[in-house]
Amino acid sequence: MLRMVMTAGAGLAALVLAGCNDEGKMATGTPVAGGASATAMLATATGAPVGRATATDVAGGVRFTIDATGMPPGTHGAHVHMVGRCDAPDFASAGGHWNPTGMKHGAMNPQGPHQGDLPNLVIANDGRGTIAATIPGATLTALMDADGAAMVIHAQPDDLKTDPSGNSGGRIACGVFQPS
Repeated sequence: MLRMVMTAGAGLAALVLAGCNDEGKMATGTPVAGGASATAMLATATGAPVGRATATDVAGGVRFTIDATGMPPGTHGAHVHMVGRCDAPDFASAGGHWNPTGMKHGAMNPQGPHQGDLPNLVIANDGRGTIAATIPGATLTALMDADGAAMVIHAQPDDLKTDPSGNSGGRIACGVFQPS
């Protein structure tokens, strides 16, 4: 019995020590104490506020969240765009999707996705919707370059495969990321 207890104790110690070898390697998406973040206040072309997007440094990437209110019900493409401008009426000033790795559009595209491709935002009948996604390999430093970045919500669902924008239609809301 004593031999079993000593063997079990040695096994437990080995597991604990093995865990220490990975101490500096946190799983992608794990919050980082004191990690940088940026916030974009979303608005329509008329300036009506419709929510907020955040970008936060996490282990191995950037976590994007969108909390939308007062938006049209349905499914909408949501993308990080490469320029921090949201000029009405069409928000074309936000440029194309943020794509520092030069990939094609969409998670279902074998040559994709862009780092700016997020899951579709589903808005309920009460005008509210939320999504959260971690983009592995992305960095807030790259996002917040000299010309900034914007979060854009589109009129239609993103088909998650058609380059360059997933056939997601016009841009109906936009917000410029600001360090927070």
